[in-house]
Amino acid sequence: MNKTLSIHAKLNEHFLIQTDIRGHHLSIDQPQSAGGQDEGVSPLEMFLFTLAGCIGSIARIMAMQQRLNLRGMSIEVSGDYDPAGLLGKATDQRMGFQQLFIQAQLDCDLSPVEQAAFFDQVCARCPVHDNIQYSTAISHNLL
Repeated sequence: MNKTLSIHAKLNEHFLIQTDIRGHHLSIDQPQSAGGQDEGVSPLEMFLFTLAGCIGSIARIMAMQQRLNLRGMSIEVSGDYDPAGLLGKATDQRMGFQQLFIQAQLDCDLSPVEQAAFFDQVCARCPVHDNIQYSTAISHNLL
């Protein structure tokens, strides 16, 4: 059985984009150096944070299911991209990240081998990781 999630966001003045999701007010903006007001993180920073957040959430779910004392987890996500295309300049590269790098450190009572297996399972179960790793059909339309 599938579940549908949706959000509504609004572009305001300059680059400020805002949403209210279940009472949580979120803002996306550009740094002042890029013409924004720096009232929120950039869309690409939010994208990386979303991946880290999903990985952390799945790790917590798995730890609870496995009765593992996961005291904490540090997650670093980074990626390289060529901004030329999004600025309308000619480029042979795609618009998005060319590659993403995820590094994590677990605070738990597992051996290094067990931690690696746990982390592999976390990434395999993470929906955001899945959406990035595999092709997802996207439809865009004007209302």
